[in-house]
Amino acid sequence: MKKPLARPDSPGSDFDGTDHVHEHSIILPSKLITSIGDSLERKEPSWLITSQIPIDLTIQVEEVSFNVHKYPLVSKCGYMRRVDIQQSNSSYDYDIKLENFPGGSETFEIILKFCYGFPIDFNSKNIAPLRCAAEYLDMTEELDDGNLVTKTEAFLTFVVLSSWKDTITVLNTCEDLSPWVDNLQIVRRCCDSIAWKASRESTSANTVDEEGWWFHELATLRIDHFMRIMTTIKAKGTRPEIIGKCIVHYAQRWLPGINVELEGLRGYGHGKNDLQFSVLSRSNEDVGYGHGKEQKEIIESLVSLLPPQPEAVSCKFLLQMLKMANVYSASPALISELEKRVGMTLEDANVNDLLIPRYKNADQGKQINSPEEHTVYDTDLVQRVVEYFLMLEQQQLQQQTENINISKLLDSYLAEIARDPNLSVTKFQVLAELLPENARMFHDGLYRAIDTYLKTHPSLPEHDRRRLCKIMNCKKLSLDACSHAAQNDRLPLRTVVQVKMRTTMQGKDPSPNGNNSEEEGNQPTTDMEIKTLKAELENVKLKMVELQSDYSELQHEYDRIGNKHKNTPRWSMSWRKIKKSFHIKVDGDDDTEEERGEGRQTLNSISNRSNRSSFIRRLSIA
Repeated sequence: MKKPLARPDSPGSDFDGTDHVHEHSIILPSKLITSIGDSLERKEPSWLITSQIPIDLTIQVEEVSFNVHKYPLVSKCGYMRRVDIQQSNSSYDYDIKLENFPGGSETFEIILKFCYGFPIDFNSKNIAPLRCAAEYLDMTEELDDGNLVTKTEAFLTFVVLSSWKDTITVLNTCEDLSPWVDNLQIVRRCCDSIAWKASRESTSANTVDEEGWWFHELATLRIDHFMRIMTTIKAKGTRPEIIGKCIVHYAQRWLPGINVELEGLRGYGHGKNDLQFSVLSRSNEDVGYGHGKEQKEIIESLVSLLPPQPEAVSCKFLLQMLKMANVYSASPALISELEKRVGMTLEDANVNDLLIPRYKNADQGKQINSPEEHTVYDTDLVQRVVEYFLMLEQQQLQQQTENINISKLLDSYLAEIARDPNLSVTKFQVLAELLPENARMFHDGLYRAIDTYLKTHPSLPEHDRRRLCKIMNCKKLSLDACSHAAQNDRLPLRTVVQVKMRTTMQGKDPSPNGNNSEEEGNQPTTDMEIKTLKAELENVKLKMVELQSDYSELQHEYDRIGNKHKNTPRWSMSWRKIKKSFHIKVDGDDDTEEERGEGRQTLNSISNRSNRSSFIRRLSIA
């Protein structure tokens, strides 16, 4: 009966040391060992040494059995000697099972060839597992000159570490060799060698692009090895933009979803964005690019490596990482750090970079009560980024041109998210009012965003329409925007009046400051025309005040009589006609669309009469 053995120097073994090794072992000359075996043949699922001498040992590694002689192994492996001594007092025949053998059965096959004196080939793919296996079996110089530990160490030091490519290959073979590769310092030596070579290349090169060849090589490593190398490179004073570019290469290799760019909600509800979002849908399981935990580890590790200098990576890359951090539920502290870094470089962003989807964690069973949690994009994130930019601006007194760039960016962003039917008017208003009043030189972009929101939300109450339009300054609209607004039925009547005044007072000048000389030449404006228009508007206001007073008195009288069960009196019908003529809005009244249209026609009529009278006056002056 055969008895499988555990490693003799493991816990629970009755082996008491190595002092008695030579008392129970037979040392065979190398020539005799070589003559024992003729060849090593594979007979599925086992390996067999062909020899005239009967085999006396079976060694199992993983699922493969090796039928061999014990003495060639005892002569070179301290581990096998200890097994032999342990079993010398046993009445059982035995097999050996090597648990967690470095490199598995393929590496043990090479070990057997080495022990039998067959030729073997060292290369960058097998040297790390061979070095670990030699340590596992204790193949030192004390047992035999030129033993495997010495040979593998020499190959690592003088061949592998002198070659960039071989060192990268060895690191890639170390993934399944822990903890041996760490205990033997193989990973540390390889990482230090690569870091030294990369730092030397970075110092000697004139531009960042010339280092591209080794960026791709480092991107093949797993994240812990990459982190070790980059930390060493940073410590050597390598330029931050080189560190940043290497990080970008690694992210593009291991986070493919980082390059998916959403194009707004132009195709909202038509399947286009469903496909885009499915690519980035978050899951704790496999998402197509690796397991979620691995992706999260990569994201957090890369962010921790980022140099603090703003020029290290682009704002676009930071926003891409922010998007991926949301996808894989990175820590709140890391997301906050990314948001602050984006705020530092926000003027370099474009609107598509800011379109970061809002991801909801279904596993938490969270009930969604706020309409904002149904929105397609994470507007809260963008709000925090802009607020951080403004805070930084106050601290550093940034130039006004950056404010102008940010205002254009924010207005474009508002126009995109305005297409979302779940975006509340409050959130839209908060975002639109983030910037200080002097940040926008022109309000055309803001008008476009407001108009888009009104178009997407046709049932928005009148008071919310007025609330939105108060954000916009009609004096900062161009002629084209004014022309569009004057005919826009979605706008409140008060805004339309302001736009018409703006157009008339500026003489149809498209610039907010009224400095367009060509328009002034084609459409001259006189002080008399402006005074006339103002007088007409004042008369309208006076009439409105008088009518309001009359209406209040009549209403009071009507309430006093208490004749509520009868039909509406004649004076009330007359009042509604008056309201339609001047479009008077009284609390509690809900004008129909037809009534508002009649009011607009009245205003247009007043404006046309004013224009005709102005034209007649100009003719008479001429």
